[in-house]
Amino acid sequence: MTAPHSNASGTPSPSWKLDPPYGARTILAVIVALALFLYGGQRVDMDRMAALSLQGLLSAVGLQESSQVGAGLGKVAGSLFPLQIAERTEIARLEHFDPDRLPWLSRVETLRQTEASLNPHTLRMEETVSERRYLVEPLGYVTHVAVKMLETIEIALWATVLAVLGSLPLAYASARNYTPNRVVYGAARALVSLFRSMPELITALFLVLAYGFGPIAGVLALAIHSMGFLGKFYAEDIETADPKPQEALQAIGASKLRVLMYAVGPQVLPQFIAYTLYILDRNVRMATVVGLVGAGGIGQELKGRYDMYQYGHVGTILVAIFFTVFLLDLFAARLRRKVA
Repeated sequence: MTAPHSNASGTPSPSWKLDPPYGARTILAVIVALALFLYGGQRVDMDRMAALSLQGLLSAVGLQESSQVGAGLGKVAGSLFPLQIAERTEIARLEHFDPDRLPWLSRVETLRQTEASLNPHTLRMEETVSERRYLVEPLGYVTHVAVKMLETIEIALWATVLAVLGSLPLAYASARNYTPNRVVYGAARALVSLFRSMPELITALFLVLAYGFGPIAGVLALAIHSMGFLGKFYAEDIETADPKPQEALQAIGASKLRVLMYAVGPQVLPQFIAYTLYILDRNVRMATVVGLVGAGGIGQELKGRYDMYQYGHVGTILVAIFFTVFLLDLFAARLRRKVA
């Protein structure tokens, strides 16, 4: 920045010139970073992705006959529809079936099938008629998906509650202005980083071995990872809270815990609620993912149907996940407006 100079009359007139925000070193660093970025992109086939995506776009607008991406996406979309709504179960497979107490809107259907079989006495092919009775529930699979989706929400909710309870003491210990000493501070920070570095899917794999298939592994896997994020976010907000209310309470002899409750708490509460709602929304989505390894919820149902090539069922599950996340987002937005 240059200093002011004098004009013809001898009176100093301001003439400021700002230094450029970048120099040769900055430009060189940007060029090196860009080169490394492009080199990494080549290693992960970004050029091939761009070419295939362009072919798919040209195919979609009719400028190209076909493309690998368009054909693949079309096949996937076609296999997901129509959505599976009803459930059809052979009565012979149902235990304790009572024809007088059928589920709501359900009915019993009898199908007669003609089958050719070899008569062992005459050694001739003969046609036999067999009957099979089925329980048909028009909304059976939708109901089943709703129950599994409710279990997924419960997994996410419990994981979030456990994460909040575990992250509050971690946040207190890892906040530089409130931690008891440096040893506790370092240990708390290391634990928060460890939890954050453990992917939920990998954690769920090990917890399934310990607790077996079911929602317990999903709850714990999500809670551990979420504890790392919330502990970090909470601690940073505690550290950056306005110091004036804290100094006022400290001046009248309030303890650290009371200062934290009455001076820091009201400041950080809106942010804490926003972080917690984000983690809850994320846990609902991730509860689907950990279910793929047997940790309960709708993900376990999704994996089973996908493995059996029942893509209509998969489509129904995906629609249910979308509506659940969408409604949860609306609820979180309304709650944030009320708290703010």
